[in-house]
Amino acid sequence: MWLRRIIPRLISLQANDFELFGMPIQFSMKRDALDVRWKELQREVHPDRFAVEGAAAQRIAMQWSVRINEAYQRLKDPVKRAAYLCELHGAPVNAENNTAMPAVFLMQQMTWRETLDETQTQAELETLLSEVQMTHQQALIDMAQAIDDARDYNLAVGQVRALMFIDRFASEVRHKLDVLLD
Repeated sequence: MWLRRIIPRLISLQANDFELFGMPIQFSMKRDALDVRWKELQREVHPDRFAVEGAAAQRIAMQWSVRINEAYQRLKDPVKRAAYLCELHGAPVNAENNTAMPAVFLMQQMTWRETLDETQTQAELETLLSEVQMTHQQALIDMAQAIDDARDYNLAVGQVRALMFIDRFASEVRHKLDVLLD
């Protein structure tokens, strides 16, 4: 009961991330609203606020702070948020064990890899990066449709794996571009 007196507006450490932040359980999210809510929650549970309550209250406040930060990290990243939503709805991504992808996407990956290996100029790398970023944006739109509109979490699992690859590949392109510019 004293926990409710100390941190009255928080629900449970076991609540899902969306409940914890008071956000709708959906993929589409306003990042500004998430950031504002994160700051509010952190202010509410900051261990310094509970110095007078003693060490036990500060430990509990620290647990809440860690839990809020973990949830924030998941919710602010679209790929992590999508994977979390899939898991909440019984469709875990299991990216390390399940790498199955549609043939069209595999062909695109191969084409991108060949293009990256063959590129020699800044302009070529920037063109490739632009294409990858456009594909990323479309994948986010497709993800929102799969989760928020169709509620098809099995379809979303494939989208999460695709986005993971796209993000990794974009990093490789940026790295090659950085090396070229140095």
